[in-house]
Amino acid sequence: MNPIVQEIIQSLRKSGLRRTKALEELITTLLESKRPMTLAELATSARLADQCDKVTVFRLLQRLAEHGAVRRLGLHERAAYFTLLIPGKHSDYLICTSCGSIKAIEAPCPVHQLEAEIREKTGYRNLYHELEFFGVCPKCA
Repeated sequence: MNPIVQEIIQSLRKSGLRRTKALEELITTLLESKRPMTLAELATSARLADQCDKVTVFRLLQRLAEHGAVRRLGLHERAAYFTLLIPGKHSDYLICTSCGSIKAIEAPCPVHQLEAEIREKTGYRNLYHELEFFGVCPKCA
């Protein structure tokens, strides 16, 4: 098992979430994906299609989001996309308001310095941020 998957599962177990094969496969699928995935994509993925149904995948995603292991992205009226939150790794996203496509931004995050300053001034622990930019992608423009 991948060490990142193992670390995430250990963290989830400490907070009371039960370890299952479907949970392991869902986390592995999200980790291996190069982009956020929809519920439908996850439920029909090679690792999960034979493990569980779409409802189970949805429930697992909800639990993972509640425990801070998964981030939900997208426009509210469109399909939601899910991405794994990996300790020490951060991604910001571009979201097309026309077609709903999501793309990770390949540039340094401008908010990290501000986050460090806020943490220092306020004493907050486990501080994080989520940055999403919305616009019309080149294909839709």
